[in-house]
Amino acid sequence: MKRSTILNYILTATLIAGVNTSCKDYLDVNPVSSFGPDYVFSNVTNVNKALLGVYSALGGDQGYGIRVSMYYPYDNDEMMGQGSTPYPDNERRDIAHYSVQPSNTQLASPFNQMYTGIERANLCIYYIPKMAQYEGGTASEKKDLHRLYAEALTLRAQFYLELLRNWGDLPSQFQPSSFETDLFKSKTDRDEIYDHVLADLGEAADMLPWLGEAGATDNTRITQGAARALRARIAFFRGGYALRKNKQMERAANYLDFYQIAKDECNAIIQKGVHKLNPSFKAVFKDALDAHRQEPNGEIIWEVGMTGGNSANGDSKLGYYNGPRWNNKGNGALTILPTFFYLFDENDTRRDVTCAPYDINSDGTIVARSLANIVDGKFRRDWIVGPDALKSEAQYFGVNWPMVRYSDVLLMFAEADNEINHGPSNDAITAFEQVRLRGFGGNSGLIGTTPTDYDGFFSAIMKERSLELGGEGMRKYDLIRWNRLASRLEETKDALTAMAAGLPPYDNYPTTMYYKSGATSLQWTNSLYELQPASPPAGSTSIDWRGTGITTTILTYYAISFEANKSELFPIHTSIIDTNPKLTQDYGY
Repeated sequence: MKRSTILNYILTATLIAGVNTSCKDYLDVNPVSSFGPDYVFSNVTNVNKALLGVYSALGGDQGYGIRVSMYYPYDNDEMMGQGSTPYPDNERRDIAHYSVQPSNTQLASPFNQMYTGIERANLCIYYIPKMAQYEGGTASEKKDLHRLYAEALTLRAQFYLELLRNWGDLPSQFQPSSFETDLFKSKTDRDEIYDHVLADLGEAADMLPWLGEAGATDNTRITQGAARALRARIAFFRGGYALRKNKQMERAANYLDFYQIAKDECNAIIQKGVHKLNPSFKAVFKDALDAHRQEPNGEIIWEVGMTGGNSANGDSKLGYYNGPRWNNKGNGALTILPTFFYLFDENDTRRDVTCAPYDINSDGTIVARSLANIVDGKFRRDWIVGPDALKSEAQYFGVNWPMVRYSDVLLMFAEADNEINHGPSNDAITAFEQVRLRGFGGNSGLIGTTPTDYDGFFSAIMKERSLELGGEGMRKYDLIRWNRLASRLEETKDALTAMAAGLPPYDNYPTTMYYKSGATSLQWTNSLYELQPASPPAGSTSIDWRGTGITTTILTYYAISFEANKSELFPIHTSIIDTNPKLTQDYGY
């Protein structure tokens, strides 16, 4: 199974952890066993193990196993984080609904884990080029060490991106802690950090193999496509809007320079031709990620490898915390907004992958959920391959987190091109339509006409990124860099209110849905896009589709405490502020 390639992440993390430690929480590494740098950085085998220790800081409960992937990106205009009582709770519900305080219990550990990843990466970045084999070894040794060095640069960039887009300006460090004269660091302007890691990624890309080349067959390891895609993504954040210390959303005057970087990097990936879309959107998730297999077309350019083994340190709760429940097992914590469900055209195959309006009985039969209770579906326990994935008390299923997909690259290219040229080129339209066409099963007659003006194409990109990437932890951050988060939350609330009242454009949607009784997959027997029939279809079970949940649950909690020019960022946890007298809270907290 796919996860077997990374089972040693946690074990090998201890190798690098013992090389060096720092004094402060946000750069603290606790070694299990100690090895000096002369031993760790003496040969390619040991360096590879050390690098796996850097990778390990991506996973587990404090990384993309749950908190960074399923707590931090919500609420947005697609999905709502866990609602209902207790609220406020000073943890994940407060994060989702923008009531987060500096004492929130879910802030410190992910923050510290990402800085741990940076420290481990810094050790590799410092010591690898000093190895005799880096320039003087065999051809194989030099090639391997240059690749490992480039992977470390890329990992450090990813950790910084996650920190900066959640907390804004933060302390930066680009060498091991033992070489620092003062570990009480003040904040560095995030643009300076972005510029540094953009330069790092520019250096790293050419040292890395493309996926499929010798020694690069596993997409849980960083390849050239991953480094270039990450550089494009970071360039968008560097050139996009961000909340500044003056409590205003601003972007740099030279923002188009960074859109050019994004376009060039995406174009390099496109022209290489190594990565392609899977003809089936569903297969990307059901047959690859949820089946613990590598996607065969290279569409998943990079995924965070999880260890499996029911471990909070390196596994993921994808399929347990979110998605359909089996026999009342699982949280079903993330809610698809009814307005997002109906953003999908009825012929768009992505709807029934992204949205899962059902639960599973103990006998395997299906019970439908109402419109206000739909859960996300890309990571669902009934698709996960494993001995007990469906009928399980377990919380960890070893499902990897997709860091970047080729469809994202195509849409980033199209967005950058439109921004630079103030209107889309033919190449941008082609990239956009590749994604959209796949969503409609390859039927070009269903995708509609692509706008050719700047505003129309940008609106189409905004919508398509939501339809394509919903539930993959990107939407909130896209809306922030476009300076659209506040407006989209309000527009979504208004639309939900109209839907609950049955007002246009929602007045012709059904209030009751019928589905086939006793089926083991959800089979609707009336249209989701027309008023229900006068009589129930034979052999069907009914559900109060519209119900009252939009008003009584969603609008009660959804983004209820959002404050523009504050809530776009998190506060730094109190314990971290208390540790370092040079840190300030900022951004209205």
